[in-house]
Formats: sequence, C-alpha cells, structure tokens
Amino acid sequence: MRRNGYESYHGRSRGRNALKVLIGVLLVLLVLSVAALFFLEPYIRYSADGVRLELPFFGGGQTEPDPPVGTVPIQITTPEPTPSPTPEPEVDFRGVQLPAAALTDGTAQTQLEANRGTAAIFSMKEADGTLGYQSQTTLGTSTDQEGINEAIQTLNGGELYTVARISCFRDNALPWNDRALGIHSNSGNWRDDESVRWSSPAVESVRTYVAQVCGELAGLGFDELLLDNCGYPTRGTVSYIKSDSNYDPNTLTQTMEAFFQTLDQTLAQYPDIKVSVVTSLTVLGGGSDGSGLTLDLLKQYADRVYAQVPEGETVPAVEGLEIVPIVTQRTDTGSWALLS
Repeated sequence: MRRNGYESYHGRSRGRNALKVLIGVLLVLLVLSVAALFFLEPYIRYSADGVRLELPFFGGGQTEPDPPVGTVPIQITTPEPTPSPTPEPEVDFRGVQLPAAALTDGTAQTQLEANRGTAAIFSMKEADGTLGYQSQTTLGTSTDQEGINEAIQTLNGGELYTVARISCFRDNALPWNDRALGIHSNSGNWRDDESVRWSSPAVESVRTYVAQVCGELAGLGFDELLLDNCGYPTRGTVSYIKSDSNYDPNTLTQTMEAFFQTLDQTLAQYPDIKVSVVTSLTVLGGGSDGSGLTLDLLKQYADRVYAQVPEGETVPAVEGLEIVPIVTQRTDTGSWALLS
C-alpha cells in the first residue's frame, strides 16, 4: 500500500546479497585456478593416456616427460677406446743349410729341428755352376733328376720356411764354356784362391741369367733368396785381375746396381719373396771391399744381409737393415746362419 504516493520500505533484498556472495566466490576460484595453472604447469604431463599431474613431493622427484607418440628414443652410446695393437715379438732367424737330399726324402723338418733352426737353406746354384733344379735358362747346367721341381714345390707348399742359396757370379762353368763371360787375368780366365772361375757382372747376359735363376726359384715357392758371391771377387789374388770391359774398377758399384734393378724387374710378380745378400763387415761399416756392393745398395735392395763375423768382431747395428751373422757353431740365442 502506498502512503502519500510512496511505497512502504521493506528493507534490502536477500536474493541480491546472495548473488553478490556467489559472484565473489567465483572470482576467488577463478583467481586461484589461474594461479594454480601457472604453478602446476611444469608438473602437468601429456601422454597418449591423457593428462596427469605429477607433483615432486608425491612422486619422490621430478620424472622425465614421456616422449612424443611415434618417436624413437635417442640412445647415446659412448664408444670404447680401441686398444693399441701389441707388436709381435721378433723371432730369431736361425738358418741351417741342409743337404740336397732333404728336398725330396721328407727329412727336412726333422733335420731342421735337430739343429734348432727356424729356416731350411738349400744350395740351388753351386759355385761349379750346377743348378739344383730343372731350369729353362740357356746358360746354366740343370740337374737331370726327374720330378725334382715338383718335389721342391711340395716342400715349399708346407709350413717350413725355405731359403734358396745362389752362388751368383762365382761360377766355374760359364767362363769355362765361354771366356767372354768371365773375369780375366793376363793369362786367361782369372781364378780365386780355390781355383774357381768367376763370371762377370758387367756382362748383361750374365746378369740376366742370374736374375732368371732367381725368378725360377721364386716360382718354385721358396720364401727367401740368399744371394752369395753377389758381386766382384774379393778372395784370392785380386791384384791379378785384368782391367777390361768385364772388370772396370771405376764402375763396379754402378754395375751391381744394374744387376739389382734387373733382379727387381724379374721378381716383380713375386712381391712376398725376401732377397738377402751375403756381404762383409767392411761394407756394413760403410766402406768398400772391392765387390761393388755398398751399404746404400744393400739398404735399397736387400731385405736381410748375412755377414761372416771373425772372432773378436761384432755385428754392427745398421738402422733399417737386419743382419744375420754366419757362424760355424749354432747357439741357443740370437739370430745366425749355418752355411756349411
């Protein structure tokens, strides 16, 4: 009922007050939700299974997030360092010259072990000019033993280390058959202290012949060629040697280098074979012994050298060159070669 045109005052509406309270509560919840979102954002995990909350004080510490779906985890592997190879210990070389019969009778290994050797040496070209195998060369004198080449190949095909010893230019047969191939004196062919003739390294056909013999022996499977009497003579009365086209004292070393070059070409198809040379302590000391060999030639063309060591002398150490002493008695230590 109005009084004097006004409605009577009934007080504040209860519904309006409740609405304000509700709005206030919602605002507080909104603020708290936003704050919680910022606070909890680092701990929210999204995966294929949905969204989950991982709190550090409930899970014992922060865990790694799940990888995205469809990805492969990256695995980091630290490679182990490759160990340095241990060098193989050097094995002493102990060469023992065996009789020619050991090439075919099956006793080579037994004889070598009895002499405490590691390499079997066979004389395949003698100072008298004969060859211990059947050769296709035109100058040499081959053996007439049937099947010898096959027997040599069979022996060389085993585990035994074999060495073919070659008397290169100390060759009694060649100058006897053809004087033009020899080293001369004023009275004819020169002979050494054992009356053996020498062929001349200065003659090209002689150099070629010796290289061909080496090539044939390499083809028969020998592991090493031992070049003995490889050069001009140093034994006997060398002052009686006549200076001519077959012996020029000014070109001895050049001639021997030409021989080694020919030998290199011949052995090119046998890269694994070793070439050894018998020399003197004089050459190993850097001097000249009249053979035409020099220390530089040996370093360039020889894999190993053998040297006679007189009593009281020692083998010099030459960098880059393996030296085997020639002995008359075998020993239990060190390297050596027993050639007689």
